[in-house]
Amino acid sequence: MTQEVDNAIVDYLHYIRIERGLSDNTIKSYHQDLVRFGKYLNVEKLTLRQVDHIVILAWLNQLRQEGKSNSSVIHMVTSLRKFFGYLTQEKIVAHNPMSDVRPPKKAEHLPAVLTLEEIDKLLQVAVEDTPLGIRNRTLLEVMYATGLRVSELVNLKMSDLHLELGLIQTIGKGDKERIIPIGEVAIDWLQRYFKTSRIALLKEHESPYVFLNDRGHQITRQGIWKIIKKLVLNAGITKDVSPHTLRHSFATHILENGADLRIVQELLGHADISTTQIYTHISKKRLSEVYDEYHPRA
Repeated sequence: MTQEVDNAIVDYLHYIRIERGLSDNTIKSYHQDLVRFGKYLNVEKLTLRQVDHIVILAWLNQLRQEGKSNSSVIHMVTSLRKFFGYLTQEKIVAHNPMSDVRPPKKAEHLPAVLTLEEIDKLLQVAVEDTPLGIRNRTLLEVMYATGLRVSELVNLKMSDLHLELGLIQTIGKGDKERIIPIGEVAIDWLQRYFKTSRIALLKEHESPYVFLNDRGHQITRQGIWKIIKKLVLNAGITKDVSPHTLRHSFATHILENGADLRIVQELLGHADISTTQIYTHISKKRLSEVYDEYHPRA
């Protein structure tokens, strides 16, 4: 990657961190896309000023040939649109090449959701009378009880818990704070975890975070991912399950039980209700599956 492109990326990332206040995860995802694009320009021996919509289309076509998913290509288009918008604004390039590039259409994709039976299986295999076993069961109970994003879960602090009120607070996307109810079962597991496992995991350390790894430090997103993958395998669940699947399941199950869509939007911390509406599609799909399975003339 040339020094020109590298400097432009560094300046842009600084801008979106300081001026726009975007989250670390968002900045990291933009950074990864822009570095890959910068390496492509280096191979093609192109400067930023030489980039036009033909160059962009050739790059997107290369991503498809490499087998990148439609969502990855859409994300790249978003990253480049914002990047070149900044470069045009700062007069680093004279024309925004992304003005002539249409974003690919999003494929209709409904996220995986666990049934109540699968949730029970997953929770049951997490039960081991060890500090890590109790921690694993507790974090699953909290994720399913609250619909927290995995980033919100790993950053959950002891001071965010108001268990006597049945509430927790969290900072979501865009640094927006929200208050979420938490059920008695999850509260009971948290209290058990605090009395036994968390003390054992802390050893001689101190930590403000609720969930800890085996060294007494804040658990990571990757750590939770590995825990869930292992438990899914042990439970014999064949669906493609990620930490986000528990969030999807939380939203779908409370909608199926009659919750108002606006309430679900508030609980999930969605800025736009159109994001929440995906769960109504999941509920309808589930309804169709139940009908097909049980109606004698389906």
